[in-house]
Amino acid sequence: MKPQQKVSVCCCLGLLVVALATALKEKEKEQVLWSKSWLDLADKDAADSASSALPTQTQTQPPLNLMVPLTLIDSAASKGAVCLDGTLPGYHLHPGYGSGANSWLIQLEGGGWCNSIRNCVYRKTTRRGSSKFMEKQLPFTGILSNKAEENPDFFNWNRVKLRYCDGASFSGDSQNEAAQLHFRGQRIWLAAMEELMSKGMQKADQALLSGCSAGGLASILHCDEFQDLFPETTRVKCLSDAGMFLDAIDVSGGHTLKNLYAGVVSLQEVQKNLPKTCIDHLDPTSCFFPQNLVANVKTPMFLLNAAYDAWQVQASLAPPSADPRGLWGGCKSNHALCNSSQIQFLQDFRNQMLNAVRDFSMSTKNGLFINSCFAHCQSERQDTWFADDSPVLGNRAIALSVGDWYFDRLPVKAIDCAYPCDNTCHNLMFNQ
Repeated sequence: MKPQQKVSVCCCLGLLVVALATALKEKEKEQVLWSKSWLDLADKDAADSASSALPTQTQTQPPLNLMVPLTLIDSAASKGAVCLDGTLPGYHLHPGYGSGANSWLIQLEGGGWCNSIRNCVYRKTTRRGSSKFMEKQLPFTGILSNKAEENPDFFNWNRVKLRYCDGASFSGDSQNEAAQLHFRGQRIWLAAMEELMSKGMQKADQALLSGCSAGGLASILHCDEFQDLFPETTRVKCLSDAGMFLDAIDVSGGHTLKNLYAGVVSLQEVQKNLPKTCIDHLDPTSCFFPQNLVANVKTPMFLLNAAYDAWQVQASLAPPSADPRGLWGGCKSNHALCNSSQIQFLQDFRNQMLNAVRDFSMSTKNGLFINSCFAHCQSERQDTWFADDSPVLGNRAIALSVGDWYFDRLPVKAIDCAYPCDNTCHNLMFNQ
């Protein structure tokens, strides 16, 4: 073989090796993404629900959102109200004005839970467990937007995003000295409320406590406590977005989410702060499930949920641990790929959701918007909260439905027909 040919062959082989290595790396990335436990997925909230989960609508929107800086709660340390790693908790506040100057909206951030020392130690190295890693400013969109055309009822309110760094929906109260872990969610909640009251919330004539995902569960757990902060003359209500987590059986016949919740409740001693109305007749783990709580919440509440909640499908119903052969991989990434038996399983899950809210929905003070979408957290995202093509039920977008209910303009008990009837959904798609 001539020298030039040898060089040419070597170059080709080299390029082939590089191409193979690149392909393997990409394959490894995919395997890492999908071999991660469902608990890793739990550390994603709707806003960043894995970059692969964001629909194209949000990826193409220009970055014109209001950016609001992080404020740390300096008084929290003396109360032991600290993140998992002992750092100060924080929040983002954009002040209200005009007719909204004395109205307050509190949004509790979501982001899963940690149920073991190992998982909580890992969480300390993320924004979900330490303010050291929190973004110094966040975009306010959807229910937090300051634009009337994006957020018609709450745009000029005092709007707050309370950051989540305890791993137990703002409800734990214990510690682990050996691992240097502080489980102080309840104290963070109390310290944050005290701080916000001193910033003017004590003068509120209207207040709404909301939350998404793990924050949606927190808004249920703390709803009545929130109302107790105010005099009876203040209009106080609560909104739980994608917080209706169900004690459902997974695809292997197990109880993936119940096992997680058992670890969270035990490790962080959540039982100390669970409602007595539930603890008196059910075990603490069951009392961390919203289906056993919502009917006994005294404060008016609105449940906004997808009937086929994307997080629950991904991480609770068909996690890798319950689907070792990956039979649900395609269906989880894109509901259009589900076979008939998988669709039936998901329809059964929707029926459980509707049964879980039946008693809650009978109260005239409560509101519902349950659409038949494969989505998760629809209040913080502009495309689902209020946009030209946002999801609707009864020709009313989510923002208008929540506003109608909050201001008593109309009763809202909107429950969608079963999949695939709703063509207004913004369904989340995941990479396989």
